[in-house]
Amino acid sequence: MRHVALALCLLAVLMPAAARAGENQITDLPTKYGFADLVKRLDDAIKTHKMFVVTRASASIGAKRRGVSIPGNMVIGVYRNDFAVRMLEASVPAGIEAPIRFYIWQGNNGKAVLSYRKPSVVFAPYKGGAKLKALAAELDTIFAAIARDTVK
Repeated sequence: MRHVALALCLLAVLMPAAARAGENQITDLPTKYGFADLVKRLDDAIKTHKMFVVTRASASIGAKRRGVSIPGNMVIGVYRNDFAVRMLEASVPAGIEAPIRFYIWQGNNGKAVLSYRKPSVVFAPYKGGAKLKALAAELDTIFAAIARDTVK
């Protein structure tokens, strides 16, 4: 029994700190950048990887317009039409998940964090067979590259 407990403790220590546990499987990537810089870096990485910003929403920008100051945050929806067409061919209900989102938020230390769910996690609940799984795997690679280039 002690070996099992020790193995579980070791596993917990070795798991990447950037991945949040739980059903949402969100990856948090802390950075050395401020909020505005990280937004710009994400925009650049999205272009580099030939994807498009489809949506933007920011509570902090909205609050600022009302004279209220809160830590920076922005949700950026990213996708491309050829992926949208393939996704819908595989699963129309999965369409509610597009665009797939990145979330930039300002931590207590003033540095920004990039968060996202892998597309394979986002599409996992949908019936779409091999086509949807292949699409999600392709998007996993692209989103991981965008995240890597944004936080490096």
